[in-house]
Formats: sequence, structure tokens, C-alpha cells
Amino acid sequence: MSVAKPLPHDAARLHVTGAARYVDDIPAPAGALHLAFGLSEIAAGRITAIDLDAVRKAPGVVGVWEASDLPSDCDCSPSNHDEPLLSGHRIRYLGQPVFLVAATSHLAARRAARLGKLDYQSRDAILSVDEAMEADSRFEDGPRIWEKGDAGEAIDGAPHAIEGVIEIGGQEHFYLEGQAALALPQEGGDMVVHASTQHPTEIQHKVAHALGLPMHGVRVETRRMGGGFGGKESQGNALAIACAVVARATGRPAKMRYDRDDDFTITGKRHDFRIEYRAGFDDDGRLAGVEFVHLCRCGWAQDLSLPVADRAMLHADNAYHLPAIRIESHRLKTNTQSATAFRGFGGPQGMLGIERVIDHVAHALGRDPLEVRRVNYYAGETVAGAEGGAAPRRPAVAPPGSISGKMKEPGQDLASRGGAEGPSDAGAPAVPAGVQTTPYGQVVEDFILHEMTDRLVERSDYAARRRAVAAWNAANPVLKRGIALTPVKFGISFTLTHLNQAGALVHVYQDGSIHLNHGGTEMGQGLFQKVAQVAAAEFGVAPEMIRITATDTGKVPNTSATAASSGSDLNGMAAQAACVTIRERMAEHLARLHQDEARDVRFAEGQVHVGGNRLSFAEAAALCYEGRVSLSATGFYKTPKLKWDRIRGQGRPFFYFAYGAACSEVVIDTLTGENRILATHILHDCGASLNPAIDRGQVEGGFVQGAGWLTTEELVWDGDGRLRTHAPSTYKIPACSDRPDIFEVDLWDGRNREETIYRSKAVGEPPFMLGMSVFFALQHAVSACGPGWPDLQAPATPEAVLAAVRRARDGV
Repeated sequence: MSVAKPLPHDAARLHVTGAARYVDDIPAPAGALHLAFGLSEIAAGRITAIDLDAVRKAPGVVGVWEASDLPSDCDCSPSNHDEPLLSGHRIRYLGQPVFLVAATSHLAARRAARLGKLDYQSRDAILSVDEAMEADSRFEDGPRIWEKGDAGEAIDGAPHAIEGVIEIGGQEHFYLEGQAALALPQEGGDMVVHASTQHPTEIQHKVAHALGLPMHGVRVETRRMGGGFGGKESQGNALAIACAVVARATGRPAKMRYDRDDDFTITGKRHDFRIEYRAGFDDDGRLAGVEFVHLCRCGWAQDLSLPVADRAMLHADNAYHLPAIRIESHRLKTNTQSATAFRGFGGPQGMLGIERVIDHVAHALGRDPLEVRRVNYYAGETVAGAEGGAAPRRPAVAPPGSISGKMKEPGQDLASRGGAEGPSDAGAPAVPAGVQTTPYGQVVEDFILHEMTDRLVERSDYAARRRAVAAWNAANPVLKRGIALTPVKFGISFTLTHLNQAGALVHVYQDGSIHLNHGGTEMGQGLFQKVAQVAAAEFGVAPEMIRITATDTGKVPNTSATAASSGSDLNGMAAQAACVTIRERMAEHLARLHQDEARDVRFAEGQVHVGGNRLSFAEAAALCYEGRVSLSATGFYKTPKLKWDRIRGQGRPFFYFAYGAACSEVVIDTLTGENRILATHILHDCGASLNPAIDRGQVEGGFVQGAGWLTTEELVWDGDGRLRTHAPSTYKIPACSDRPDIFEVDLWDGRNREETIYRSKAVGEPPFMLGMSVFFALQHAVSACGPGWPDLQAPATPEAVLAAVRRARDGV
């Protein structure tokens, strides 16, 4: 079987040798133009005069465009149609594109773009959440509020109560390959676009809109990205539109890539949050009620802020059963870059809020935070629909990769084998009394963190190490250590229900080689390899027989973004459906040829067994071709069981949950705030992993990126709205030297109870939140400095750690 094997990434050799081809590596035809934006120098106001004569006269310049020169509004927004390609006279953030330059080289375009002379009439910019709240500057009429029970009454009636605030900084995506696009004009006004994007269909839609074309007039191709992390879900729209506009106007190919400084300055980041909280609890730390106020800084345009803020609310419980909770979310409009999708999509911010509450409760009671976490966990995994606390169970399923080749009987549902769309969107059934639900009403019936925590406590030797940390801290006045074990429960599905669909196209050629195309994009996460393994398993051939070609809107239409950790779930199922269709056509024909009345046809190990006969897969394909059997098929999948009302905040937005836990130990220097991660042990739930090697890599990378968000990565704007951390010299992502000296990752040996592809689970986003263990280990280390609540803020830079040390010592 090809699934469940730790095979290397399909392009690993190309990556390490430099042979992998990205958008900027595609040889551009002769006469190609290169583009650059001229950017605003104020955060808010109007342009009163614009002089671009020097730009037009600059060496190599072929054309210059202002907003009035564009063929349409050239809207770049993925949501609210509020992001014009060029600003016009109104400026909304510092770094907003004002004009567009086309020149004969990348350097010539960049140099020319710096020559524009703009006169401004500035106005006071709204930069902070405080200013936005005061001005009532927001993207919805008022706050969104979701409630379960009466949280205020529960808090007031609890034996103990706490309240506090945590500031949560944003994060720069820092993909290794910057934003890039190439547009090639075609006959009849059509356009082919190569884009570094997670969402080719959105690029297709936005370019078609800009040029006044039907979508069939634009074809978008994406072979790979050099990283995405959500930063290429919507932020690539502007480059693709600009290239298409110039290509249409000049009849010449047009290419654009951002310089790293421009990339930082123009594009959106992770949303920064302020979370205010209040909680009531008993002597054991069991939460009776929690109130959250989320202040989310969204930037100048809506982009994806509403679903990001929604997901922060959806993950405000993380792994904890909260009988009474109130979440109030403000989506605030500011004169900063339009914040956008980032790995976890609001989930990390919501989780950090409740984890902060748990740590604060533990500090107030003088207890180990892990004890408080465990007393608040949801009940263990139960049979669906059973009363809470019922006996744990594991689903009885066929072994992953089972490839029975017997003929499908008429009317047989492919969903039983995980190959078709499955049940319709019926929504969740009524909740029986006693069953635990999330704040938004979804039954938690697959909770496995009790067992996972037990195993991680044992493997990490948590109890002994916590005692050792206490002994160290008692003996060392300057260097203090801390340890924390934190859980993750992350919902898997797009919360916009119609995005939970995927298509695939599969061809079997007469020589037995297989061509596979699907709507997912490859950004280094190994999606192509995983889906190839699925196809290989269905046909019983080696993965080398499968060739996945570039994602192409001309092959698979109406695709969703490769986001929400859904790439393997959606595209794997769609590809499986297509493969099953072809395989069963082949089986039927081969059974007739060999007069096998039982129709007992099996595909395994590169061969096809028909009764007592055995053929190579290539021979079988040739026979089917000669028998005029169609060896091409499309597959389609839509995620079942979803039903979600985002206004009421009720329903089942997630097909299932992915789980994980991390234990991290750190050390801080109380004189400087400098800190290090000493050791991290992780246990993560990937279900029945399609590829343990790739999944392990995702867990390791996600953890490091999450730890970076909460420790070293700090975005700083000055009082004028200028991003000061706009390059590697001023913005610190984790390096190899920042990884833990001891770094052990294990995958949980379970299967998904839901019918996902071979019972696997998504692994793209959930590991990111494992980095929270580092933040709370730092908080534990700080708390050893004195009796006060350390009130550590995120990111926990050395400055933030030092400030928290002072608070702890002052006993505030």
C-alpha cells in the first residue's frame, strides 16, 4: 500500500538542488514587461497633486497607470469589493499602491516607482483598537455576540473570580518566495496567468472582473509556491490583476514580484487582538463562567477579517467545556495594512485567550496549570449521541488503503468507501441531555485529549521535570526555568460552508501511467505527494506511476483555496472518487474479457488480478484502451454533516476536530529578558496518517512558527502608521538556533472516526497552536520571580519578559 508510508516530498530533490521552478523562474517571452507600484507615504488623507513626469521619463519605462487609467475598478477584495488596485485620491494606509509602472526590467520599474511626486492633505489616522473603538470605526454595525448560558450570573455566583487583558501581536507570513505573477496575453483578448497563489479560482475571478471577461477567458496556473501560510490566499490578487491589465493594454507579457520591503509594506498580516476576560471558578479551578471581549484590528479593508474573527470566537473554548460563556467580538477598521488569512485563521488568537484564563486561574489558586486544564477538559470520546461520560470508543473501520477491486453493484454509494460526496448537509441532530457541546452548539463526541495528555505526561516526564524546575528556581536567582503542557482542539472545515468542496481530474494512459490534477495548490506542505499516494493506492500501483500536474483552472473549475487545513481532506476524496470510477470501468471490461462471472478483479502491487489471470497494470490499461473504455474521469467531493448559522453562532461548522498537546521547558535571564526553549515534546493527532514523514514535518514546522509568533516576531508601527519592522533586519523569525535542543515529536496512533480520506486528519494548521506551550512556559518562569501575577503579553520578546518579571517582583 502506498498510503501511510513515510515517502519523501515529491519535489524534495528539486527544492534542495534549486531546480524547483517558481513563478519568477518561468522564462518570460521576449518583450516581457516588469511592474512595480508607487506607494503612498501617509496613512490617511487625500492626494492633492500627483506628478509622474519623472517616472515616465525614467530609463526603461514603457507605461504608467493611475487609478483613472484602469479599465475598471480592478477590485482586489476577496469579500467586500472595497480594495481598488490603485488608491485614486483617497489614501487609506501608508504603503497603499497609488500608481503602477511598467518597464523593461524589474530594477528599472522599481527605480522609476520611487520618482513619483505626491502632495498630500493628511488627516488623523486611526491606528489602534482604542482609536477605532472611540471613532466607532468597524466593519459591522456593532459587535458580534455569541452566548451560552448566563456567563455574568455564573461568574458572580462562583467562589472565585479573575479578570485581565492580553495583547496578542500580529505576524508577518515571511514566505521564502515573495508574491509574484506573470500574465500572458492570448488571442481574442483571453489571458493566461501564472500566479503564486493558494486560490487560483479567485485570481481567475478577479482578473476576469478587471478585464470585463467571462471566467472562461482567463486561465490560471500554479505549479508551486515557496510558502504561503495564508498570505497567498488573497494577497496575490493585486499582482495578477496588475499584470493582466498591463498585458491587455500593451499586448506584451507582464511580470510582477514584490521586493521584500514592499511585500512587508503592502501586504496584510495576522490579525492582532486584544482580549479582555473575566472568569468565575471553584476551588479546583473548574470554570463556571467566562466572558471574553475580542478587539480585532482588521486594517483598512475587510479582506477575510469577518471569518477570521468568527474563528477566533469558535476556538474561544479550545479544549474546555464551558457551561456558561459570552464572547463579544469587535471587527475594527484602521489605517493599517488589511490583515488577512494566516495559519490558524483566528483560531490561535481565540485559543490563547482561554489558555491565558486557565493560567490565571491556576496562579490565583496556587495550582499546577495542567491540573486546572485537565479538570476543565471536555468529557472523553463517546459513541455519537450517547450521554456525556459514556465509555470511550474507537470506530471499527477497514484498514487504511483497502482497495477491494470487486465491481460496484448498481446504486452502491461510493461514500461507504470514502470516495464520493457522502450524505447531504443534514446538520447536527438534536443534542441529548447531558452531552457536552461547544459554545456554538456542536456536540464534542471525539474528544481524545485525556488519553493524549496521559501519554505525553509520561513521555515527557512532566511531573519529575516540574519538580526539577522548582528546585532549580529556588537555587538560581538570575536564570529561571519554566515548563508548561498545553492542549489543542482545532475544528476542521471552512466555516463558509460552500467552500467545503473539491474536484479532481484523472487520466489513465494506455501505457499505464496516470495523470492527476486537482484544485489544491502545493506550497511545500506535501499535498501533491499525499494525493498521489491516494491515487496509487486506488489503482494498486507505485506512486511513481502518478504525475500530478500544476493546479489549473482550465482543468478543475471552481476550486476553493488551499486553506483551512482542508487540502488533503477535500482533494484526496475528490481524487479517490475519480480513480474509483476509472478502476471500476476497467474491472468491468477485464472481467468480460476473461469471462469472470464473479467479477473478482483486484488491483494490487502494480498488477491486476482477474480470476486466475494476472496482468501488469500497463497491460490492463492497454486492453481497456483497445476495448474503447473511457480511462478519464472527474471526481467531486463535498464535506458532509455541516450546518452553520454564523449570525446566531449555532450549528456544526466543523466536520471533526484535530487534537494535539505539547510540553515545553524554557529558561529566562531575569536581568535582560533573554530566553531559550530547552526542550519540547509533542504528541499530535493526524488520524491514520497518509504520510507520517510529511505530517511530522508539518507538526515540527507548525510548532516553530507558532512559537515564533508568541516570542520573537514583533510588528511595530510608528505614530505615523509606518511599518518599522519591514525586513529581516528588523523582524525576527525563528532560526535553526531557536529550535529546542531536545525536540521530540510523536504522532497519535488513532484513526478519524469520521469518513475522511483513509481516516486521516488534517495537519496544516492545528500544530501551529502547539507553540502556546512555549508562551506559558515563559509565564511559568516569570512567575518564579515573585508573588505577583506576571501578566506576560504576546509576543513575549525579551522586553515583554523583563516587564513581566518586574510585575511579578512588585507583587501587583
